[in-house]
Amino acid sequence: MSAKKTSIQSIKARQIFDSRGNPTIEVDVVTELGTFRAAVPSGASTGIYEALELRDGEKEYMGKGVLKAVDNVNKIIAPALLGLDPVEQKKLDDKMVQELDGTQNEWGWCKKKLGANAILGVSLALARAGAAAKGVPLYRHIADLAGNKELILPVPAFNVINGGSHAGNKLAMQEFMILPVGAANFAEAMKMGSEVYHHLKAVIKKQYGIDATNVGDEGGFAPSISSNHEGLELLQKAIAAAGYEGKVKIGMDVAASEFYTQDGQYDLNFKVQPNDGSQKISGDQLKDLYKSFAKEFPIISIEDPFDQDHFDAYAKMTSEVGTDVQVVGDDLLVTNPKRVAKAIELKLCNALLLKVNQIGSLSESIEAVSMAKRAGWGVMTSHRSGETEDNFIADLAVGLSTGQIKTGAPCRSERLSKYNQLLRIEDELGGNAKYAGLSFRFPSAAF
Repeated sequence: MSAKKTSIQSIKARQIFDSRGNPTIEVDVVTELGTFRAAVPSGASTGIYEALELRDGEKEYMGKGVLKAVDNVNKIIAPALLGLDPVEQKKLDDKMVQELDGTQNEWGWCKKKLGANAILGVSLALARAGAAAKGVPLYRHIADLAGNKELILPVPAFNVINGGSHAGNKLAMQEFMILPVGAANFAEAMKMGSEVYHHLKAVIKKQYGIDATNVGDEGGFAPSISSNHEGLELLQKAIAAAGYEGKVKIGMDVAASEFYTQDGQYDLNFKVQPNDGSQKISGDQLKDLYKSFAKEFPIISIEDPFDQDHFDAYAKMTSEVGTDVQVVGDDLLVTNPKRVAKAIELKLCNALLLKVNQIGSLSESIEAVSMAKRAGWGVMTSHRSGETEDNFIADLAVGLSTGQIKTGAPCRSERLSKYNQLLRIEDELGGNAKYAGLSFRFPSAAF
């Protein structure tokens, strides 16, 4: 479809709040066709190689204000993009990243001058304006930008038990997820996820009391358990109680960088400080623990199993379990094309976690996904723990046919905004809608 000739008439940023009550940035791009808005999320457990999220560092908001990033949009980015065509996504992203910001480190464009949050807010709003100019849905526009010919609805990975940096319990590993790979379509996947979630709530209430059913940042439960094995047992019980054994599988996000110690060990009791070190184990022992979990439970995905720089442990794990279990790089890769290239070369993992705010522009995110797919990897689109009502990543997951999306439990509106948008997209696609299901790792041809 040919695009209507539109141009950027104004760009305005403001400070709003994310789901944890911290400031974040929102951007409005105005063209002849209206106002197009995007808001930027923020993570709690962040990889050290992520592009710079610019915060004010002042007394207000415990240093977390984003007024400097807002100023950078309004005073530097906006004047430079006025009059340009919003359909030209790559050209506009390159202008912001390489020309207006221009800062680099060993892993590429690091956005230290303007902030990845400032650039990303504009980048995502521009994509919405570009879709409108072409008269197509956002997911279709994203597919066009990537050269992707097939639209696929992703398998949702619901984070239903929280540990790690997201919870006040002693659980070291950060997320325990359920993936309805056996559903016939996305709507049925939501049904399965919702039902298992409510059965899990009942199981937790019975075993640990009603206080244990309070929810964390991403809508999952954080019962007072200290054993990762116990978390997996709870999921297995809930799946069985809902009647979905074989159809709903288990995924984990370990976020192991959070408990990697200076002596190169992993402290499974890191939330108790000081401690006697009795729960410290080596990378090899941790790998063997994962293998034992995968034998006992229907685990199909393990994210960030080791520290972001523990390359040899990643390579061993991927070679030993990678056929049956997807090994996902988050802190390892930070959606950075150069980090992805390095991981492909060294065979460190076999799936990319896609977080647009780790790299700071839509075009670089598409590049990372394209590289991953060409390497035969899986891709999981992801939210952050500090989210907004913006549902951009739902369209992103479909447009790039990532095959998987994690955006929290089926609880809390900032999480459901993404899942509900996916329901709308499936409805809109009608008979052409395809659900990734069992093909979640390889849902479509590379592009």
